[in-house]
Amino acid sequence: MEGDDAVTTHVMTEIADELAAPWPAAVTLRAAGAAVILGLPADALPFVIHWGGDIGAQDADSLRELSLHAQPPLATNGVDVPVIVGLLPENSAGWTGTPGLSGHRAGRAWSTRFVPTDVDIADDASNGGSVRVEAVDLDARLALTLKIEMLPSGLLRLSAELRNDGDDTYTVDALQLALPVPTRADVVHDMAGRWGKEKVAQSRPFTVGSHLREGRHGRTGADAAAFLAAGTGDLDFAQGEVWGLHVAFSGNHRVLAERAFSGERLLLGGELLLPGEMPLAPGESYATPAVYAGYGTGLDAVAARFHTHLRSRPSHPRTARPVVMNVWEAVYFDHDLTRLLELADAAQRVGVERFVLDDGWFGSRRDDTSGLGDWVIAEDVWGGGRFRALVEGVKGRGMQFGLWFEPEMVNVASELATAHPEWLLQVPGRLPVDFRHQQVLDLSHPGAYAHVRDQIVSLVREYGIDYIKWDHNRDLIEAGSTRTGRAGVHEQTLATYRLLDDIRQACPGLEIESCSSGGARIDLGILEHTDRVWASDCIDARERQQIQRWTAQLLPPELVGSHVGADRAHTTRRRLDLDFRAATALFGHFGIEWDLITASDDEIERLAAWVAYYKDVRQLIHTGTTVRRELEGGDVWLNGAVSIGRDRALYAVVLRERHVTWPAGRVRLPGLDPDREYRVRMGGPGPLPAYDPRIHPSWFRSGTTLTGAVLQEIGLHVPALDPDNSALLEVEVVR
Repeated sequence: MEGDDAVTTHVMTEIADELAAPWPAAVTLRAAGAAVILGLPADALPFVIHWGGDIGAQDADSLRELSLHAQPPLATNGVDVPVIVGLLPENSAGWTGTPGLSGHRAGRAWSTRFVPTDVDIADDASNGGSVRVEAVDLDARLALTLKIEMLPSGLLRLSAELRNDGDDTYTVDALQLALPVPTRADVVHDMAGRWGKEKVAQSRPFTVGSHLREGRHGRTGADAAAFLAAGTGDLDFAQGEVWGLHVAFSGNHRVLAERAFSGERLLLGGELLLPGEMPLAPGESYATPAVYAGYGTGLDAVAARFHTHLRSRPSHPRTARPVVMNVWEAVYFDHDLTRLLELADAAQRVGVERFVLDDGWFGSRRDDTSGLGDWVIAEDVWGGGRFRALVEGVKGRGMQFGLWFEPEMVNVASELATAHPEWLLQVPGRLPVDFRHQQVLDLSHPGAYAHVRDQIVSLVREYGIDYIKWDHNRDLIEAGSTRTGRAGVHEQTLATYRLLDDIRQACPGLEIESCSSGGARIDLGILEHTDRVWASDCIDARERQQIQRWTAQLLPPELVGSHVGADRAHTTRRRLDLDFRAATALFGHFGIEWDLITASDDEIERLAAWVAYYKDVRQLIHTGTTVRRELEGGDVWLNGAVSIGRDRALYAVVLRERHVTWPAGRVRLPGLDPDREYRVRMGGPGPLPAYDPRIHPSWFRSGTTLTGAVLQEIGLHVPALDPDNSALLEVEVVR
C-alpha cells in the first residue's frame, strides 16, 4: 500500500502543478511528416513523449492525457516514483544512466534539479515551430535555457545554454542533450573510417549499456560517427524506421546510444569538454553546439531532411557549382610558372571553370617541413611578378583562381613560430608531439588571429582570389593555451568559425572549401562558415563510391568536392577506367586532379565530354533528391538524383563485386511518380558503344517508355558490367 500511496501522491502533485503552470502540459511540433510531442511539467525539465511520424494535430485534452500518463509501470524494483528522463537527463529524477549535465563547484553542486520558470512556444501549425524553456536550480545556483526547434525540413534542432548565477566558479564537465527512441529500435548505426577511407558504415545490435563514440582529435575526425542512428531491424536506404542525430561541431564531441536496464533507449550528443576546459565565472554562460536529429522511413528519408535543411539556408551556394581543377596531384610542391600555365591550357581545353593552386606557394614551403604560418608569396619561386602572371594567365583563360591555405597550423621552422612561440597551442613548458611536422596556431590569441586574418585578406584582395581551399592537417593533441593554462580546443574551434566569417565579410564573393586531411572536418558546424567540403584525399573512384555514398547521409552532393584523378590512383595505386572515374565524380561538386599534360588526346577529348555532360546535369544533381540502393546482396549499388518535380532523374548503377549469379536482376528506379510515363535511355557523354547482346539489355539501343509505377516496382535490366564500372540511366517524363 505504501508504494501505491507514493505513486498516487506523485501523480496528484503533478496534476496540481500542471493545472497551475502558465503553459500547457504538452505541445506538438510538426513538419514534413515528422513530429515531436514534448511534455512540459511544471516541476521538471521537458521530456519527449513522441518523436517520429506525424500523428496529426492533437487537442489540449489529448496532450494533457499523454503528458500525465506517459510513464510505464513501476516494475523495475527501482525508485518509488515514475522516472522522467528529460531532454537533459538528471540523476535527481531517479535516472541512473548518463546525465545530461556534469559539473561542480570545487566538488559541490554536483547534482542538479532544474525547475522551469518560463516556457515560450512558437508553433507554426504543420510547418515546424519551437519551444524555449527557462529553468533554474536555486540550490546549485544555475540557470538553464533549452531550445527545441522543429525545422521546416522535419529535422529537430536542440541546444542548451547554462549560466552560473553563483558567486564562485562552476566548472562544466559535460552538457549533452538526449532524445528517446522506442524499443523497436533494435539496431545502432554509425560510421567509422581513417585517412583516405572515410565514412565506413557500421551497425550493431542495440544492447544494454552505452555505445559511445568520442571525437578527441580537436577536429571532427576521419573516424567520426558523423550520424548516430537507431533503427528497426529491417533498416536500409528505403525501409525501416530510423532515428538519428548529428552534433554540429568541428571540435571535440561525443555521441552515444544508451539502453538502460529499465527499458529506456536514448541517443545523446554534445561537445566533449577536456578537463577544466569550461570554468564559468559568476555570470558567465556556456552554450552547446546544435544537435540535429531526424526521423524517417529509410536512411534516404533522413538524408533528404538534412539536404532540404542545408539547401534552405541563405548562405547555401546558389550559383552553378563550377568545374574545378586542383593541381596538387599534378605538381605537388614543384611549382613552375611555365608548367602551371600549360596545365591551365589543358584545363581550359576540357572546360574547367576554377583553377586551384595547392600547397607550396608561400614562404619557405618547398616541402611539408617548413613555412606554415608565413602567408607571403615565396620570392624564390613566385617573385618578380611570376605569381601575378599565373593569376592573370588563369583568369585570362576564363577561369576563376583559387589558392590553398592552412591557416590554423604552423611549422616550427617558420618565421612566425620563431617570432611568436607563445602563439602555439601547448601545455606550458612543452610542445605537443609533431604531427606532419607542424603545430597548431592558437587562434584565440588576438595577435595570432589578426596575423592570419590580415595576411589572407591582403592576398585575396591584391590578387583577386576567388576561392580558398582551407586545410587542417593535424589533430589537436595537448592543445593548451599559454594565456589560460587550460585546454584550448573549445576556444580554438569558435575562433576558427569567427576567422572564417571575418574573412568572408572582408572579401565578399570569396568561396571557401573545408579540407582537413581530406574528410576529417565534415560537419554542419563548419558548413555554416564554408561553401563545400573535401570528402577525402583519396580520389580512387572505387573508394570514392563508398565515401560519397555515406557522406550523402548528411550533405547534398553540391557541397562535396569530387574529382577525376589519374588512371592510376595516387593513394591506392589502383587503375580504373576514365568513364568510371568521371561517372563517380559526377555525383558531387565535379572537379579534376590529374596531370593533364600527360594525358593522351583521346583522354582529353573524353574528359572534355564528361565535363560538358556534368554541366548539363549538375542542376538536376545539385537540386534533386538523392536516392541510394543496394542490390544483389550489396554487389551492385544504385545511386541517383530525382528532380523535385519528379520529371527527370539520373541513376548510376555500379558493379562493386562479381555476384554469385549473373547477370543482375531487374533494377528498380526509386523516386518517380507512379502515375506518369517516362522515357529511359542510357546516359553519359555519347556516342553509345556498339550494341552487344551479351552485355546490353534489349532496350539499350533505342530506350524504352514505361510508367513510374513499372519502373519503381518491376524495374529494368541493365548492362552486364565488369567490376568497377558503372552505367548511367537517364529518365525524363513523357506525360
